[in-house]
Order: sequence, then C-alpha cells, then structure tokens
Amino acid sequence: MPQDLQFNRPLVEKYDRPGPRYTSYPTAPQFHAAFAEDDYRAAAERSNRAESPKPLSVYVHIPFCKSLCYYCACNKIITHNTERAAEYLEWLKQEIRVQAALFDASRRMTQLHLGGGTPTYLSNAQLGELMAALDAAFHFAPPAAREFSLEVDPRTVTPEQIHELRTLGFNRLSFGVQDFDADVQQAVNRIQSEEQVVALVQAAREAGFQSVSVDLIYGLPLQTVASFDVTLDKIIALRPDRIAAYSYAHLPELFKAQRLIRPKDMPPPERKLELLELTIRRLSAAGYVYIGMDHFALPEDELSLARENGTLQRNFQGYSTHADCDMIGLGITSIGKVGDSYSQNVKETAQYQHRLEAGRLPVMRGYRLNDDDRLRRDVINALMCHGRIDFAAIERAHGIAFRDYFAEALDELAEMDADGLLAIGEGEIEVLPAGRLMMRNAAMAFDAYLSRSEGRYSRTV
Repeated sequence: MPQDLQFNRPLVEKYDRPGPRYTSYPTAPQFHAAFAEDDYRAAAERSNRAESPKPLSVYVHIPFCKSLCYYCACNKIITHNTERAAEYLEWLKQEIRVQAALFDASRRMTQLHLGGGTPTYLSNAQLGELMAALDAAFHFAPPAAREFSLEVDPRTVTPEQIHELRTLGFNRLSFGVQDFDADVQQAVNRIQSEEQVVALVQAAREAGFQSVSVDLIYGLPLQTVASFDVTLDKIIALRPDRIAAYSYAHLPELFKAQRLIRPKDMPPPERKLELLELTIRRLSAAGYVYIGMDHFALPEDELSLARENGTLQRNFQGYSTHADCDMIGLGITSIGKVGDSYSQNVKETAQYQHRLEAGRLPVMRGYRLNDDDRLRRDVINALMCHGRIDFAAIERAHGIAFRDYFAEALDELAEMDADGLLAIGEGEIEVLPAGRLMMRNAAMAFDAYLSRSEGRYSRTV
C-alpha cells in the first residue's frame, strides 16, 4: 500500500462505529420544517448580494427505476409506467423556471449532476428536454469549465445512447456495477453482464467523456474475498478514471427493500473488513490514489491533482474539484446548499406537484447556519478534504483561539493520537497514514449535534 494509507485491522475494528459521512455540516438530521420557502428565497437573495457571488451547481433527482435492487436505500419509485416519468419531467421544468428566477442571470452554472433512482430511466429525448430547459433558464459556463455528470444503470442504455448523452452536453459518467459475480447479482436482484459494462465504458471513451467512474459495493450477500477479487480484476482491466467502493449498510428495519435479502446470505462482519482490505490493496497496487472515504482515482485524474494541491472540495455528491458553489436541488427529496443554508424538497410526487401548481417552491425543510456551525463546518471540511487542520488559519477566519474553543474535542481526539491515527501538534492536527480510513471518526469530535442526533448512520469504516 502507498505510504499515505495504511490498513491496520485492530484499529479499523476498534473505530468502526456508526457516524455521519459529512457531505454537509450540520448533517441532515438537524434540518427542520421551520425553515420554509421564504427562508430559501431569502438565502438566494443574500447569495446574490455577496461581494463575489458563487457559481451555481445543480442536482436533479430522477426517482424512477424499472426494477428494485434489494440493497438500495435511495428514494425511488419502481414502475414500468413511463407516463409517470413524462409527467414528472414537466414538473421539473416548472421548478427549473421558479428556481432560476431567484438567481442573478450573470451567475454561471458550472456543475450539473443527475442522480436517482435511475436518471437513464428517462429516454435520451427526455434528457434532451431537461437539458434544454436548464440551458434556457441558467447561464451555462463554457464547455471547458463544465462538470456535467449523470449516473448510468448499464441495464438501461446502449453504446449508441452513450454517444447521444455526450452530444447532449454530459462530459462525465458514473456506471453502477456493484459486483460482477452472478450469485451476488441474483441475491440483490441486479443482473447485468460484464460484456454490457465493457461495451458501455468503451463507448464512453470513444465518445470523448472526460471522466468515467465505476461504483462498487462491498459487504453484499454471498460476497467472498475470492469472488470480489475477480470483480476487482475486471474493474482494474477496464481502467476507469475513478472508482467508488461503498460499504453496504444492511438496515432492513429502516429500508423495506433490504428485507428481501435472505439473512443467511449476509456475510459475517469480519468479511466486510477483509473485502475492504482487499479493495485497498488491489486498487493501490493498480496505481489508484486513495482520495478519501470510498473514493479512488488515477494519479492524473482531477480528483488526485486536487487532493495533491489542496483544492479538493466536498459536497452532497461526494468529493469535487470545483470551487465551492451554491447548489440548487431539483426534484423530490433533493438537497441544496445556498449561501449559509441547506434545504430539502418534499418527498412525495403529489406534494411536489401541488406546490409547483401553486407557483411555490417545493421546499420541505432546511437549516440556516450560525457562526458556530460555519466554524465547525470549516474544521470538518479541512479534515475530510485535506487531512489537516491549521489552527492559525481557522483562528484568522473565525476570530477564535482554537485550543480554547475546541478543548473538549482535542481531549476526545487524544485516544486517536495515542493510537497513531493522527498527530496533534502545537498548531495543527494531521491525519496519519493509519488514520485516513477513520477521518469520519476524527470529524465526529467537532460535531456539536452528534450526541443528540436522531439520525441513523452507516458505520465509519
């Protein structure tokens, strides 16, 4: 393994406990219904009046799927009735118009991400309608400055459609593979062939996509070290620019779909750590750089370069290379971050339609950050993105004495320091190679809400 990442099994086992992923701070359990549409409009106005208004990032949630993947914990609608998607698309266009009216036309949209559900449930013609609506409402950045991506279910597209997606303006793709093993695929009801994926990745290369990413999941039913090693062989041979290897969180008491997985098929807890160790070893040996959390990238990829030069960012879609943006969430359940606030849309399509029919925003809940929140967010982002907290930089930005303000957090981190996971110096905290897998644990020490949060979290490793 590379010097900047070490897998220490006893320490991984010791610190593997539930905790937030920190795609935001405060995290979603702190969002509340008292934050309403007028609060969101006020946040947008404040962001327009900022000395240097931020560029815009847009996330669009497409909730539809044609079949149910048993492991899935996402918000989705399983249906073969494509008319529902056509109707949803019309309401999305309405929300695009309402949202765009809140932001100055001079602000460029540099990022776009379509997630799901299954974004490619929409036909390419419908995706073209969506892109046209976005282009008409927002000021797209020049092509060289855009990061326009979408998640692709390999079962839903052909190589020819991949070329069409590039023509529509997308320049990044993420393929959901999860596992190539036939028994595992059967156990989670997601059957797709290696040949399908290989053909689509090849088409993406030929079409000129700037980045091709592949998603894997370890800890799925019937997975073994030997079977997942074969999957890793095949993924490494594909040489995607980025690989996300997610830990499966089996919570059937919370997610109904997961009850369809037979308990006897679930691997023992120790298997998960074996699979993680295998993944780190194989991807590192293949030349991939560990970015953080679940993400790996080739050395020449923008994520690797951003990690190297200190410009790495983190948002609701994970790690990013773009400067901090105001993020607009479109569609049911979507989360946005505008100015000093977070917001989330309603969860049901009927509510979504009702609010838009009335000319309203479909905001369901949200949160406006206070001074302490902004301070802790900067500290946690420094840890999660850069593996280092510079006390003096935080003190200058927020007018505090770091050691006094965070005395309790420093005491809590003493054990991680003693275990060789991080080093607490006079003027900094640095995450050490053995601690890079436990960055979430370190961040939890600075979370003022964690002890009273009602949220349910995945395990930190």
